[in-house]
Order: sequence, then structure tokens, then C-alpha cells
Amino acid sequence: MCGIAILAGHALNRRALERMMRTQHHRGPDAHGIWMDFASGVGLAHNRLSILDVSESGNQPMNNAAGDLCVVFNGEIYNYLELRAELHDYPWRTKTDTEVLLAAYEQWGESCLQHLIGMFAFAIWDSRNNRLFAARDRFGVKPLYYHLTPEGGLYAASEIHALHAAGVPAECDVTSWATYLATGLHDHSARTFWKGVQSLPAGHSLTWQDGNLKIAGWYDLASRLGPGYDRRPLEQVAEEYEALLMDSVRLRFRSDVPVGINLSGGLDSSTLLGLVHAIHGPDNDVKAFTYTCGDPRYDELPWVRLMLQHTSHPSLVYRLRPEEVPDLAASVQAHEDGPFGGLPTLAYARLFELARSEGVVVLLDGQGMDEQWAGYEYYRQTQGSAVTGPVQGSRSQALRPECLVPEFRRLCEPLTAPRPFPDDLRNRQYLDTRFTKIPRALRFNDRVSMRSSCELREPFLDHRLFELAFSQPAGRKISPQAQKWMLRQITRRLMPGEVVEAPKRPVQTPQREWVANELRDWTESCIETAVLELGGAWLEAARVREAWGDYRTKHLDNSFAIWQWISIGLMLQQRFAPVAL
Repeated sequence: MCGIAILAGHALNRRALERMMRTQHHRGPDAHGIWMDFASGVGLAHNRLSILDVSESGNQPMNNAAGDLCVVFNGEIYNYLELRAELHDYPWRTKTDTEVLLAAYEQWGESCLQHLIGMFAFAIWDSRNNRLFAARDRFGVKPLYYHLTPEGGLYAASEIHALHAAGVPAECDVTSWATYLATGLHDHSARTFWKGVQSLPAGHSLTWQDGNLKIAGWYDLASRLGPGYDRRPLEQVAEEYEALLMDSVRLRFRSDVPVGINLSGGLDSSTLLGLVHAIHGPDNDVKAFTYTCGDPRYDELPWVRLMLQHTSHPSLVYRLRPEEVPDLAASVQAHEDGPFGGLPTLAYARLFELARSEGVVVLLDGQGMDEQWAGYEYYRQTQGSAVTGPVQGSRSQALRPECLVPEFRRLCEPLTAPRPFPDDLRNRQYLDTRFTKIPRALRFNDRVSMRSSCELREPFLDHRLFELAFSQPAGRKISPQAQKWMLRQITRRLMPGEVVEAPKRPVQTPQREWVANELRDWTESCIETAVLELGGAWLEAARVREAWGDYRTKHLDNSFAIWQWISIGLMLQQRFAPVAL
């Protein structure tokens, strides 16, 4: 996992590339490099986090053997050994997956994407065709942002503040902010929180040639599957899915540096641990990392201890405390390029710090199972295509659009839920996978992992798993007794029965309690910063203060709107430049 930066056309400037590279140093502290072709007007920069073939031969930007292709690459091609064997005639010079990517592009062109199993965002300058080709993986695990000037100059990078470092103005996108504050939606489209900065969508490619930009989709889960169900016998599907689980985890253990796992007490991360045992044996000593907040209503340590008893895994636990939240939130905010997911994201950030201090550079976690197997409780009540805010598991109002200035609120662009499937359940699963839950979680997780120069791998975001699970009938996902029914049947032999049958539990931090009590002064300070700067433009100051007072005194149980205002305050305290209406 690394950081990449691209300048093309009139945007090409070596000093700007150097600034972009310095800005993304945390993404790749092990090596850095710049390649420029002034005649073609293209420059590529790279920050390397060394994972495979940690020798200098793996540094980037990297040219192919013929010298007519140059790549910068962020991510991992997990099946690189299999592709290397298939491309055996290539004159290999390294043992990296980066060189395999170059060879695959040389062999198959843009269709090389269909051969890749991995997480990636890369850019290749193809001097044979005088064009830049870039692409992002199927689910968007790795980010890529870009800005195109009216004259056709291209800026692109792994993180938005690298674009700002190169000279792209750091102004807010008021439509994105209005949409977020009114509906809770973000990271659901190419629009970002920053004016003029676009996110290359997951499963899309970018081609730049002579100042002209083309964006094209190369993968879509719904298009790949079609409307039908997989009606094969349950036993056959279970056998195939279990084999894919094994292969997905096995591939993601390919590394020349230590690998660990993030372990909560839930079914998904427990499945991951069971798969690690099945692949590497029950006596393996892979380190397991868990966070806690010291609140028994939320902490999952009892479930973690149940999973780890009678194993050889070192268990490393970080306890997040209220007094560290203000400074930690400011640090994380500086990396996120937008609002982030509250205390869970902060606690997660500490896990990566802990892992890095323990010499673990790669961590695996269990993201993606709920969307595959309809694990969230609201999937039981899925009706139609309404898109609501992203908060579940509470009774109080999550969003407070009445606290927004009407003119500002009218700038909101609600997402019309796509309906590519004939049934409501898969449409809601697709919505969460493509537009809501997974995209925003991936941004949060990418930034907090790279903040500590750690690589996060998501074995359950393997497209083969999603395609098989999505195509199963609803009865194999939700039974009268449990969510993720078929997954529980498949994983029974991998873990104790108490874990398999455990109900889905709420978010694992006491955010709603802390913001009203231990963090009350800090919360109020952030909200006041937001109100004083944006009252009358974005926020109705009196209503925001009234809502904050109600939250404290009436013991409301949903802190999402409170965290929205905290996020504004945090960004205003840094480099955020709001625009008056």
C-alpha cells in the first residue's frame, strides 16, 4: 500500500509533484520517487510502503522492460504469483506484484483489470499510445482523486490534500456538505467535500490523452450477476463459498512483512480467525488486535477471549479513553479529507498505531460480510427504495435538517436508490455495497491505517465472495431465527458455537454517552466553532444550540447529528474554507 500522484498537461511541475509526495509521506515512508516525461507532459510520483520484494528493485515509479510503460501503483494484486506464471515469457526483473501489473497491461491492455484479484489504484503512462490510463478496484478499497482544469490539465492523487498541495484550491463543495448534513450521505458519488475534486468511482477507469478525459466503468456487481438467483443445492454452494473464503484469506497472507488481524467479538472477524486457523494451523502465532472503551455495554472482549482461548495468538488490546479523544480527533481529521465515523474510527486509528509499534505492517479485518449476507437488522424490514440516514440501532432522530438554513438545505442532492434487481433485499444490499456503507467505511479505514503506515487488507471484499453470496435467495440470508443464516452454517466448524449464534451487537463505542458527559466541554467547543463561523449561512444557530441542549438534558440516544457538527468544527479549526451562499 502506497501513495501515488500524477500531473499531466499544463499542470506538470516538478516542485508540485514533490509537494504532493511529501504530503503523502505517511502512505509510504520506505521509499519515494518521481518520473517525468516533459515531452509528453506527464509526471508520476510515488511513496512506497514496502510489502512484497522489499528490496530497492521494487521501488516506483517502475518502467517495464521495454521502457515504454511507467506505473505508479497503490494496493496489492493478491493473485500476482498465478499471473506471473501465466505471463511466464515476460523478462522479470523483480518479485513484485507491481511488475506483474505492468506485464499484465502489456499483454492484455485495459482488459488486464478482469484478471486482477486485489485492491488497487494505479496509473500507467503508455508512451506507445501517448495516453495515461488509471483504474480503481472493484469495490474502491484504494482511493484515487482527480481535478481537471478547463485547459485539460490533470491532477490526481491518493488523497485530496495532495491535490491542494499541488495548487488545486481548497474550497468546500457546498452541495456535498448540504447533502451530508441533510441526509447523512457522503462518499456515495464522484462528488467530494471539496470543490473541483472528483473521486474516481469504484470499478471505473480513467483515460487522459491530449487534455481529454474519459471515465468508464469496468465492473459493476449488479451487471455482473443479472436478476436471477443461484438455485443450486445448498451443500454445493456452501462448499464453493467455503473454498473461496479459504482462498481469499490465503492470498491476503502473501507478504514479506509481518501480518496480523483485527479481531472484534463478532461473527465476521471470528470467521476470519477461524479461517486463519484452518489455513495456518491452530498453533499459529499471528497477533490479534482489539480495541475497547472500557464500557461493558459495548465492549466485545468476552467474545474475543472466547475465540482466543486455547490458541497461541498474542492478544493486544487498546483501550480508548475520553481524555485522548480531542487531540486524536484533530489528528485523524487532518487525514480524512472529510467527516469521519466518530469514536469507532478513532479507536480503530489507535489499533493501527499499536500494530505498527508491534512491528506488524499488514492487518486483515472482516469488512463486508453484513452487506453480502444481509446482516443488518433493517434488512428484515426492507421496503421499496427509500434512502435514509446511515444510523441504526437507536430510537432518537439521527438527522436534524431543521437546523440548516433553508437556502443551504435546498442545495442537497438526495440519492435516488438504484434498483437493478427485481427484489427489495438485493437492491438494499447493492445500495449499501456500492453507494453507502462500504464506500464511506473504506475511506475512514484507508486513512486511519495509512496514518500509521499500515496496510489494511479486506479478505471478505473479494469480488468472488460477493458475487456468490449476492446471488443466493433471501431465505439463505435471513431466517426467522438469525441474520446471515447460510454464513453461520458454513462457519460453524471454524469457531465456538457461542460465537456463531451470538446476535449482532451495537456499535462498539459509548459515543452517545461520552459526547454528553466526559467530552461535553470539547463537544460544545466544536459545535460553537461551527455555529460562530457558519451560523446564518449553513446552520440555524439557535436551533443547533437548542438541539444540543435537548441531547444533553433529555438523554437522547443518537449522536449522529452531534458528530456532524463536531466534524464541521474540527475542519474549521484546520484548513477548511467554507463558502458563503
